[in-house]
Amino acid sequence: IGVPILEGYGLTETSAPVTLNTLANRQIGTVGRPLPGTEVRLASDGEVLVKGPGVFSGYFANPSATAEAFDGDGWFKTGDIGTMSRTGFLTITDRKKDLIITAGGKNIAPQPIEGQLRRDPLIEQAVLIGDRRPYLVALFGLDPEVHRSLAAEHALGADMDPARLAEVPEIKARIDRMVAAINAERPSFEQVKSWGVLPAPLSVETGELTPTLKVKRREIQTRYARLIDRLYES
Repeated sequence: IGVPILEGYGLTETSAPVTLNTLANRQIGTVGRPLPGTEVRLASDGEVLVKGPGVFSGYFANPSATAEAFDGDGWFKTGDIGTMSRTGFLTITDRKKDLIITAGGKNIAPQPIEGQLRRDPLIEQAVLIGDRRPYLVALFGLDPEVHRSLAAEHALGADMDPARLAEVPEIKARIDRMVAAINAERPSFEQVKSWGVLPAPLSVETGELTPTLKVKRREIQTRYARLIDRLYES
């Protein structure tokens, strides 16, 4: 609509700005280049490290947390995972604590894949599972409105359990095609080998999402352990 969107990146501990796209120099999909005087580099595991005049000196009355926040060379460890282009534009891909490390030692950032899995209007939520497992599986929360529409289209009850709805051949085939198309764009270790549908969408009220709608991965892995185990058994 003619409004330029300039994405940037920063944390409270960096006095906010670290990188920024500008009208004169921007790359869509990135958070821009480091501001003058600020240095950014990536650790061996992809974590974004920062040095500069805006970086804080430490947490108040908490020396242990302060020591943990910096590496041995004085770089602030942001906890974010990113990539840097040859022209110096930073892209944030995930939080370090959310990284999935498979049984084969592959590091996988789940959020970009989950974002692709949500392209289908039927899929409201997608959660990848695979930490210390041989491969990835996915849990899907169905969009309630699309769920009701499909149930009506197939002459099924509007309150039909989402997992049962996903067993309808046409709907299962639709999800299978979507997953296969995404798998075709990714290396084998980032491919979703199996998927299941949650009994209800994830929510803040049930304790599965934070107030800012971020997925509580450990809570979901505990709560749906039986479903996850069945996906691996199959």
